[in-house]
Amino acid sequence: MSWRDEVLDTLASEFSDVGDVAQLTRIVLRLTLAGVLGFVLGFEREQQGKAAGVRTHMLVAIGSAMFVLVPQQTGIIPADMSRVIQGLVAGVGFLCAGTILKQGKDESHVQGLTTAAGLWMTAAIGMACGLGREVTAVTSALLALAVLALIPRLAGMVERASGQHREDGGGKSSEHPR
Repeated sequence: MSWRDEVLDTLASEFSDVGDVAQLTRIVLRLTLAGVLGFVLGFEREQQGKAAGVRTHMLVAIGSAMFVLVPQQTGIIPADMSRVIQGLVAGVGFLCAGTILKQGKDESHVQGLTTAAGLWMTAAIGMACGLGREVTAVTSALLALAVLALIPRLAGMVERASGQHREDGGGKSSEHPR
């Protein structure tokens, strides 16, 4: 066997982790869906002028899908998958903590809580995609989008109807309804 044949055989074996078209389709579908759902949530955040936008949400969703998809492909046992998920949730929580800012000495001026929660939710949606729970992922993304886009409007309508108006977000956060 020549060195060229050996190199080609090695390359072929390195790219042999996908056994058939069905498995390739499954991988592409799960990762693409994670990216699309991350895009949708990130687009809403970007439209609101938030720092964590389309690219951040897409990367979190696709990365989360990858972290559960690859072990699943290797035949990981459920107990070990739970540890992967625990690590992923903790790691994304650490990432999210970096988006939260406390301004001044007053604890009532906090920014980034919704961004952190949104990234955490995006990671969960990505995990659902990676685990093949597409309906759960889409449903969760739609609910998250409703919370991000509709709830601030609903809260504003309720405040106007009750005669209450929060200038500073109600003293709990500087993230108030738009």
